[in-house]
Amino acid sequence: MLKTFTRAAGALVLTTALAQPAYADLSGTLRIMSDMSNPAPRAIIEGLAADFDAMHPDLTVEVDVVDREAWKSQIRNALTADAPDVINWYAANRMGPYVRAGLFEDITDMWENGDLTGLDSVKGAMTMDGKQWGVPYTYYQWGIYYREDIFDELGLTEPATFEEEIANCQKILDSGRKCYTIGTKFLWTAGGWFDYLNMRTNGFDHHMALARGELSWTEDEGVRATFANWRKLIDMGAFIDDHQTYSWQEALPFFVKGEATAYLMGNFVVPHLREAGLTDDQIDFYQFPKIGDHPMGEDAPTDTFHIASNAKNKEAARAFLQYVTSPEVQTKINAADGLGQLPVNSNATVGDDEFLQQGFVMLSQNATGGIAQFFDRDFPAEMAKTGMEGLQEFMVFPDNLDDILERLEFTRQDVY
Repeated sequence: MLKTFTRAAGALVLTTALAQPAYADLSGTLRIMSDMSNPAPRAIIEGLAADFDAMHPDLTVEVDVVDREAWKSQIRNALTADAPDVINWYAANRMGPYVRAGLFEDITDMWENGDLTGLDSVKGAMTMDGKQWGVPYTYYQWGIYYREDIFDELGLTEPATFEEEIANCQKILDSGRKCYTIGTKFLWTAGGWFDYLNMRTNGFDHHMALARGELSWTEDEGVRATFANWRKLIDMGAFIDDHQTYSWQEALPFFVKGEATAYLMGNFVVPHLREAGLTDDQIDFYQFPKIGDHPMGEDAPTDTFHIASNAKNKEAARAFLQYVTSPEVQTKINAADGLGQLPVNSNATVGDDEFLQQGFVMLSQNATGGIAQFFDRDFPAEMAKTGMEGLQEFMVFPDNLDDILERLEFTRQDVY
């Protein structure tokens, strides 16, 4: 049968010996719409589609890769008009609008009947209203990536506390460099800073209560304490200038050239640093330092696959979800030469890579406060949009804090 791969050039074909599921007689067409548009993720999804197609001679697999940023505004239309069978999205609260709208298929039976073994630790991120609405396929740590060679030059060590972080920053500034690069043009990177400063200042439970709309942005003293800690860094001049004009990728050269020494970012930054010419001897990673006496909470965004409620080939879609979460496929696609992230199946193997291993140890041993998804995934979409606009504004105009908090509180009362 003809196999059609829309925009499938350069597919990374995985071994067909992997994960033979119970769905041996699949037929028809399986349509996958994916936002894995960056080069490495694109190769992975195209490889998965090619491999799954080869495993099922009577099935034609089509994969359509769309721009990751554009997908955030296109997904609803895609799910309502000629819906594909399988799509990419995000775990936790970000599933909410599509679950409540009846656009995601309930696959609770797959979680309960043993089709998805090894995923117990991530089941909660896929659960809403006591049911499961998809599967995860990868997750990754956030933390502070830094120029180890510059730290060595300045006699700095990895800080364990915020006081040590600030002391390091002052020495970095004194050397003529900035402490942190960041590009806030698309807002979400400022959300990462707020997540960590709030989790460290007030604890994970406070942060999640704020995300659920249970705390006032204007009345809660903890919220103001978080911004006060953030302002210490802003007033020092810790961040690069004009960061609101850069994307996160456009902010990379400041780190690569040594003009800024650290980047609070997800582990997906590592391939970019290596491709820019930095060696592993020049870069390292540490957990965001402690501020208050709270168990350490961490951001570990989880990317997911879902079946559209209007899918035409749900049998094949279910088989694909089982296939992609199997230990063998999880090990392969999350390896250092694949996505370079962490596998979600407890029976998979973490890639032989310094940063993957550090992330795995941190998340499995020192994230006792809890695992968050990320600002724009944990907060409802409208709250996240207004929130990140305010966070970026605060980084540029910290004196506007009262006005910013008033807007966030107005939005909170409207959204929740």
